Amino acid sequence: MKILLTLIALSSLSLASTRPNIIIIYTDDLGYGDLSCYGATAIRTPHIDQLAKDGIRFTDGYAAAATCTPSRYSLLTGKLPFRQNGTGIARGDAKLIINPEHQTLPSMLKQAGYATACIGKWHLGLGDGKAPINWNTKIKPGPNEIGFDYSYIIPATNDRTPCVYLENGRVANLDPSDPLFVSYGKKVGTEPTVKEFPDRVKVKCRPGDHHNGTIHGGVGRIGTMTGGMAARWDDETMADDLAAKAIQYIRKHKDQPFFLYFSTADIHAPRLFHPRFSGKSGLGPRGDMTLQLDDCVGQLTRELTQLKLHQNTLIIFSSDNGPKLEDAYLDGSLAAAQKKNFNPAGPLRGTKYTPYEGGTRVPFIVTWKGTIAAGNSDAVISQVDLLASLAKLTGQSIEPPHQTDSQNHLPALLDHRAAAREFLICGRRTMTIRKGNWKLINSKQPQLYNLKQDLGETKNLASQLPEKVKILQQKLQEEVKRYQLQ
Repeated sequence: MKILLTLIALSSLSLASTRPNIIIIYTDDLGYGDLSCYGATAIRTPHIDQLAKDGIRFTDGYAAAATCTPSRYSLLTGKLPFRQNGTGIARGDAKLIINPEHQTLPSMLKQAGYATACIGKWHLGLGDGKAPINWNTKIKPGPNEIGFDYSYIIPATNDRTPCVYLENGRVANLDPSDPLFVSYGKKVGTEPTVKEFPDRVKVKCRPGDHHNGTIHGGVGRIGTMTGGMAARWDDETMADDLAAKAIQYIRKHKDQPFFLYFSTADIHAPRLFHPRFSGKSGLGPRGDMTLQLDDCVGQLTRELTQLKLHQNTLIIFSSDNGPKLEDAYLDGSLAAAQKKNFNPAGPLRGTKYTPYEGGTRVPFIVTWKGTIAAGNSDAVISQVDLLASLAKLTGQSIEPPHQTDSQNHLPALLDHRAAAREFLICGRRTMTIRKGNWKLINSKQPQLYNLKQDLGETKNLASQLPEKVKILQQKLQEEVKRYQLQ
């Protein structure tokens, strides 16, 4: 039966000759239980729900890690994050952690004849690390050097300096007479910082938190900056600004196959959003920002429909890691969620930063209107698999020396009845392995869970089943040793 389903799904590959447009909508800190299509009742997300209604809603879809940078690295390279140094949470002045000589998702699709674009959050480093980044010249290597024809990015995250956009390696709208300087060490410039003036912010942080640098938009950031005033972003219009750039790109490339990696800042803190969403969710700033995210998805899907591209566009929607109600900024989201008994991880244990399911099991939706039959899938699939799967879709190959952890699970992306991974590895330091329904957290004191019987990971069975622990540990060790990056 499984072979038959695979053949059925692969029969759809005759459509690959049309080279469908590919859009990855990659959200930030969105949890498994944040969307109404994943069971949330305290909030409605109609545009994202429509993606799920039109396509496949995966119940067992995973990010490669429980934090941002490693997950993004894995999605774009097809490599698990422990294989590369520097895949912790990257500083705002970190060097590029993706080797431009290695095959990537955008470079592979570019070779397949796609126009490629990266719009939104980056957080994978810039430059070669040989000298501090000069923000007043063209910065490379960066997105353009790893396969993107066009890039319009937030250099790191919306809580870090510099608070500017980079377009094709240059700070957008920078006035040469007002150069931009950034520091993650000694303070640069004379602009007020939270450390000096803690009462000047409108959103406070936890005492002693490192978001105590330059105050921009009434919010403290990590790091300091000075200059570049005309280039600075407005947090409240950021989502609309990035959506507008994405729509502009779609319009420009509507007559040729394109790949758009649309990486939102929503719903990462600081949660400063357009006033039209203020108070609309009843779940505080985080909930309001979720509504803003849903609206941006609606903006993109409406544009595809208006341009008559909706039936020739494969859309993949997911998140870089699980949720965190309040991280550094104390914006009231935690209290608002508790008041409504709302858990953004849904039935899962854990949050962002943790090795539990709530840290890495995320919304994962695939839609190709008119091609993919709608349905729910319990196939185990990882974002690391997009490289090999989309290579198969577009007729490309992944060969040595481009070693990857990516597996071709295109059948599962096209047919909700098809199976996918037999085993899954997540994490960077504290690593987990899942095989079937069994999951091992390979910590100092191992934790073993049967996810079919105990989705909430409440009963650690490691002491009762030491042989099962040993088998999973051996499999994990085999995969770790399988290859090392050069």
